[in-house]
Amino acid sequence: ILRILDDPALKHFSKHEQRRRLLEEIAADRFDYAEMSKRVLGSYWKPLAEAQRKEFVEVYKSFLSDKYAGRIEDYTGRKQEAGYLSERTEGAYAEVRTELRSDKTTLPMDYRLLFHDNQWQAYDIIIDGVSLVSNYRSQFQKIIRESSYEELVKRLRERTAIDESKLKR
Repeated sequence: ILRILDDPALKHFSKHEQRRRLLEEIAADRFDYAEMSKRVLGSYWKPLAEAQRKEFVEVYKSFLSDKYAGRIEDYTGRKQEAGYLSERTEGAYAEVRTELRSDKTTLPMDYRLLFHDNQWQAYDIIIDGVSLVSNYRSQFQKIIRESSYEELVKRLRERTAIDESKLKR
């Protein structure tokens, strides 16, 4: 990710979409969006039909991409490095502790991983002690309780459409 962000050939505004696609490809190889989606929805996942599950995974993936790609791109030009701290595994589960270091700060980032299909993929990131899955689970379940699952999907789609329109300006 840092190599893509620091690549001079990809820094120009006209390369924005290409850079974003490259970042999304890296994330898709390393994150298990289906597992993240299942954990984010919690008990609301089980009653969904397979088509609804697939739809949610895609909507959630787009939402995360729009929300976090811009933040990742903001790190361009800063002197920083990612440091490995430790790992622990229990069967098909692992947690890898890392930190993102820059001149100004150190940010702890822990990854929770699941081993399946012969590879490790992340299903949660804990940034400075805050779990991505837990954070969105509480927000999404509140929307479902107060409205409906369909309302949650609608809001995620609207949020993604709004973020995409900002990029096209």
